Amino acid sequence: MDDITVYAYADGPLGEMLLTGQVSAGGRAVLRSLSLPGQKGAVAVEDGWVRDQGAFAEVVAQLEEYFGGRRERFDVPLAGDTGTEFQRRVWAALEEVPYGTTVSYAEIGRRVGAGGAGVRAVGTAIGRNPLLVVRPCHRVIGADGSLRGYAAGLDRKRSLLDLEGALA
Repeated sequence: MDDITVYAYADGPLGEMLLTGQVSAGGRAVLRSLSLPGQKGAVAVEDGWVRDQGAFAEVVAQLEEYFGGRRERFDVPLAGDTGTEFQRRVWAALEEVPYGTTVSYAEIGRRVGAGGAGVRAVGTAIGRNPLLVVRPCHRVIGADGSLRGYAAGLDRKRSLLDLEGALA
């Protein structure tokens, strides 16, 4: 089963999530994307992909713990070959934003060495995050504290931040 694309669905408070990834020769699935219904740029199942609900059992269990308020950080194998080098730097910075907190786009820009004009590029990279919820792009807000941009909609962003107690 070398590099077979597998997918599974998981129910959650934000709707039915689509998880996709690869199964390597070792038989372990790595998560490549997590999409929500109606998400801008959502992944769609393609011909030749194999549905395997068991492939992402650990991811689903961790999502259930997160939505149940019992998990603050995900520890699942992720595909490391997605995105540009800049996007990967931005996404790594997202993973360092603690549960229950928010940061501005400008702060993420500072963390990855993108100056003032680079904030737009940071926003674009965040918008292309293929791992909603698992990679916490929902924790990035406007410098004025306003909710801005979330590929799955601002209502879902607010729900995630409320769950984490970040909007107190």
